[in-house]
Amino acid sequence: MAILIPKKVKHRKSRKRVQKNTETRSTELNFGSFGIKSLQAKRITARQIEAARRAIIRYFKRGGRLWIRIFPDKPITRKGTEVPMGGGKGDVDHYVYPIRPGRIIFEIEGISEEMAREALRKASDKLAVKTKFIKK
Repeated sequence: MAILIPKKVKHRKSRKRVQKNTETRSTELNFGSFGIKSLQAKRITARQIEAARRAIIRYFKRGGRLWIRIFPDKPITRKGTEVPMGGGKGDVDHYVYPIRPGRIIFEIEGISEEMAREALRKASDKLAVKTKFIKK
């Protein structure tokens, strides 16, 4: 699977907005029996999500099902190196998901609790936020 990016966006570039309050949606497990929940407000990049997904899949080899509950749809821009001040906003460099505390990031099903705990620990090492293991 390639890095997650939106197929089509309404606005190519977005402005900075920081939301520190806690999440109200996707705070409970809906698909799997085990998952990880965010404890911080930060930006998670598409690369981090993909690295965490690969770590989980590699850990439980065959069997088990994985759901990714977040999608990076916020564009982050960056100006080229040695570009002088001014000259407008830079081009889109990558996409992020601005996560808030309480949001479920991954859910898994079909493996034992010990395996799930270890797989999700490996995944949380790849993410930029502190996480907590949860079960139904």
